[in-house]
Amino acid sequence: MNAAERAVPGRGRPIPEDGAAYTLRDLASRFATRLRDGELGSLPVVIGLVVIAVLFQALNPRFLAPGNLVNLTLQAAPLGVIALGTVVVLLVAQIDLSVGSVSGLASAIVGVCAMRLQWPILVGVAAAIVAGAAIGAFYGFLLTRFGVPSFLITLAGLLAFLGVQLALLGPSGSINIPFTDPLVQFANTWFLPPWAAYVVAGIAALAVLGTGLARRRRRMRAQLPAEHPSVTIVKAVALLVALGIVVWYLSLDRGTAVMPVLFLLLVVVISYLLRRTRWGRSVFAVGGNVDAARRAGLPVTRTLVTAFVICSALAALGGVLSAARLGSATTLTGSADTNLNAIAAAIIGGTSLFGGRGGAWSAVLGVLVISAISSGLTLLNLDSSVRYMITGAVLLLAVIVDSLSRRSRASRGRG
Repeated sequence: MNAAERAVPGRGRPIPEDGAAYTLRDLASRFATRLRDGELGSLPVVIGLVVIAVLFQALNPRFLAPGNLVNLTLQAAPLGVIALGTVVVLLVAQIDLSVGSVSGLASAIVGVCAMRLQWPILVGVAAAIVAGAAIGAFYGFLLTRFGVPSFLITLAGLLAFLGVQLALLGPSGSINIPFTDPLVQFANTWFLPPWAAYVVAGIAALAVLGTGLARRRRRMRAQLPAEHPSVTIVKAVALLVALGIVVWYLSLDRGTAVMPVLFLLLVVVISYLLRRTRWGRSVFAVGGNVDAARRAGLPVTRTLVTAFVICSALAALGGVLSAARLGSATTLTGSADTNLNAIAAAIIGGTSLFGGRGGAWSAVLGVLVISAISSGLTLLNLDSSVRYMITGAVLLLAVIVDSLSRRSRASRGRG
């Protein structure tokens, strides 16, 4: 080692004085190594999305048309919000089977508050989200205080809150929300002007660049290997180009809808909380090994409770968005397949069913897969039974990949 290099304590590899560790070549080598070790990450989901797009486009040229993709993003956003909360619960190695019922209850609360009680719509939305958060806190209390398995707690909640939803909706089974209502307008007709969409894309790229360079500075100060600035710049430019293409293509029809942007903003917030905060580190630790987390002095009880609070609050928000999209709160809002699709989206996107592995962006990938399958089959005029069978097969494949990856990591650990 020469004077221009300094060693990292406890590591054999020196870091050049200019911080030129983890170049593009290094990252490509690490990626190839992970693939050989069975660490596939999100690659199977991305490949699956490409296959789905090519297949449905070949069967119906309208699948990748700008108008259909705009509809797909609007359709995916409410389910994506619910799936995002499901990801958080799965990360702590728990499950919530009642997200569909909670979303349906939230839609009923909005309908009752806005239409029957004549409250301002924002008050109704706030009441629905607060009710969802309270349900999550109740789940967390039962789990941590009495040790009742979350499977049973949320199964009971599925039935109970479905009953509350039906009671609120009354004999008619639905509450219509006028199309002129701001909430319905938000979910159906609010689109960003092209210039504003490009500005949002630019802000996202600058955020990636800024956070990457800040992370590099922190790691260099701690004498840890850090990405070369060129790697961060390439990532930011690639994101800017990709988002620019998406914005341009969607602008050929109605443009970029505001509701999907809200969903992506929530994903960014949850991703930051999971990856950059003490609470997020506790989530992964509890999901990986709850006993070890408890012995390490981590707030296990608080982590579990907050995970359920976030899950149910996001489920309630997803229900509000679903009602806004439909222009009514009905018994079909939050129906049985909402539970299944939300959990399936989280798992298909790469969140482990066994806890401790995954991320907020899993919800985006998973809901895109499910929404693409639904949209493609609708264009082909195929029965919904086919959609259920295909989605089930994709879910099974995702669980198998997750199990094989987990087994591979375990065997390497024993080795």
